[in-house]
Amino acid sequence: MADNIDRDVAAPATPVPPPRRKNWLVRILAVLVLGPALVLGLWLAIALNYSYSVGDRAGYIQKFSHKGWLCKTWEGELAMSPIPGSAPEIFPFSVRDDAVARELQDAMGKRVAITYNEHRGIPTTCFGETNYFVSNVRVMDDGNQPLPPAPPVAPPTTATTPSTTPR
Repeated sequence: MADNIDRDVAAPATPVPPPRRKNWLVRILAVLVLGPALVLGLWLAIALNYSYSVGDRAGYIQKFSHKGWLCKTWEGELAMSPIPGSAPEIFPFSVRDDAVARELQDAMGKRVAITYNEHRGIPTTCFGETNYFVSNVRVMDDGNQPLPPAPPVAPPTTATTPSTTPR
């Protein structure tokens, strides 16, 4: 009987595994936080890297400022007037590049042509308040140049008409 007691004491006890913690709450929180952050990041990357349209506009820079509380952006307005003396159409735009912003500041008061890219669906105004982002600026003639000479006009021809004098 002594042999049985020694064997029971000497036999290694099977280790009891620690109780499993329930990680389901951590997983749900990770999905609820990381999921929308990934979707927003993907949406933002697509909206900023692919342009909906590209175009040019010409006019005079009416307003240009660096504004915003947290996200400072360059915002401006281009006054386009098809006929001198008519009410101008205002084209709002944003600028992301500081070098382009400096060119626009230097061109204030001059007629300019701007090239813009339209990015639709940008989820926040931290990148610009408008959908139109200026990528290039060209200063045009100021319009004070003398007009080229008009083409020569042939003198009017006089047709011989019978005289209608009373008798």
